[in-house]
Amino acid sequence: MKRELIFLGPPACGKGTQTNKLSEYLGFPHIDTGSLLRAEIAKATPDGLVAKSFIDKGQLVPPELVGNIIRNRLSEEDCSNGYVLDGYPRSLAQAEMLEKINDDVDKEAADFKAIYFDIDTELLIERIVNRQSCPKCGEIYNKKFKPSKVENICDKCNVELKTRADDNEEIARARFDTYFRETAPLIEFYEKKGVLHKMDANGSIEEVWDRLLNIVNN
Repeated sequence: MKRELIFLGPPACGKGTQTNKLSEYLGFPHIDTGSLLRAEIAKATPDGLVAKSFIDKGQLVPPELVGNIIRNRLSEEDCSNGYVLDGYPRSLAQAEMLEKINDDVDKEAADFKAIYFDIDTELLIERIVNRQSCPKCGEIYNKKFKPSKVENICDKCNVELKTRADDNEEIARARFDTYFRETAPLIEFYEKKGVLHKMDANGSIEEVWDRLLNIVNN
């Protein structure tokens, strides 16, 4: 049976790390909406050009356009057995849109799971203020939880790691307030449908991975 997996969780909760591992484990594409948009823009597709026109003005890309880009991606052959979708949906309207997309794309019954990364906010603050990334390969590090072998240098590329200007406590707390306010209705939406799986996302990468596999394989 086709498996459709979406991930919900606040910034720095570990979704990116775990979804990359899970995508490789299952052999399903990991679809990150931010990367998907950037790819469409880079390829100068019709949807990408329209998206770029909004982004260049500092405006949000219309939800209908994002939905169309996701629909096209989920219709591709490599998604026929399943997908791992990260960063979408972020609102009730997008959740309802995703349901319609799946109904249109699916040729057979599918196992849909929404996995919520439940984690302590104070731990997230620590993760964010200590986060670093490689400007070349995109690898994520953390000075406290996942440091590079050589301080401030990427293990893979041997280039200096960068820290985002907005990775500070004040901005992080504001982002969390916004996230929890907007996501609460989504959690209720998927709970009512009986497809929400809350997962303890506190602990090491390996501990969270074991919990994730337990949900995915059952």
